[in-house]
Amino acid sequence: MPGAYLMISQTLNDGKKDTKLTSLRQLKIYTDDLMMYSQVNPADSVSTFGVGTYTTNSDSGTVTETRIFSARDSTFIATPETFKLNITKTPDGYEQIIPELITDSQKYKLTEVYQAVGTSAKTELDGMWKEVNSYSVTGNDTIRNVRTQFKSFYAGYFMFGSSYKDSANKNHTGIGFGTFEMLSDKKMKETDLNSTFSIIAGQTFNIDIEMTGTDNYKQTITNADGSRSVEYYERLKK
Repeated sequence: MPGAYLMISQTLNDGKKDTKLTSLRQLKIYTDDLMMYSQVNPADSVSTFGVGTYTTNSDSGTVTETRIFSARDSTFIATPETFKLNITKTPDGYEQIIPELITDSQKYKLTEVYQAVGTSAKTELDGMWKEVNSYSVTGNDTIRNVRTQFKSFYAGYFMFGSSYKDSANKNHTGIGFGTFEMLSDKKMKETDLNSTFSIIAGQTFNIDIEMTGTDNYKQTITNADGSRSVEYYERLKK
């Protein structure tokens, strides 16, 4: 399964009819033993993401995913959830089916079609990461972020998923995904193709990278006004 995949369509069957969606924007990344997906609905910017481990069974053609954290809109789930997917490889990617998915007390059969994307390039950042600290600096003011955020890199694609509370203590989910390129061992370029946040969708950012060992890194974005966004990550392991 390792690779980066863009979702082409999603079909829900409630036992009576199919409802096919092609407007959702979703990227899914599998490394050797970890997975992450992020999705945004362009119509209303409602987003969802999940991260966890997976195993495969080639005899039955199934992938079993155990999500350690997931979020959708104002709902966060930090307890493990397990899903068994029926996988069929296609010339362009793969099709996955969850035979029984319960949503709002309704049972559905969920079918998703994915197209493989990306390159064969390998980087030190390949894998999945959890943010352990982050803050923004504007002049002499430093504001620390209070959030749960994950990020992944693979095959020249990246994504992030973030869950946080606003000033009114309301839960929110935010995502972004796109392509990345290592310009040097200390600088990376990210192009956000889709995001919950309109201010970054379609934008390209040059990011300073500092590897502090194989399992930790720091990234810094310096904006045109001199303000900085600083994030520290620790590698996820199975």
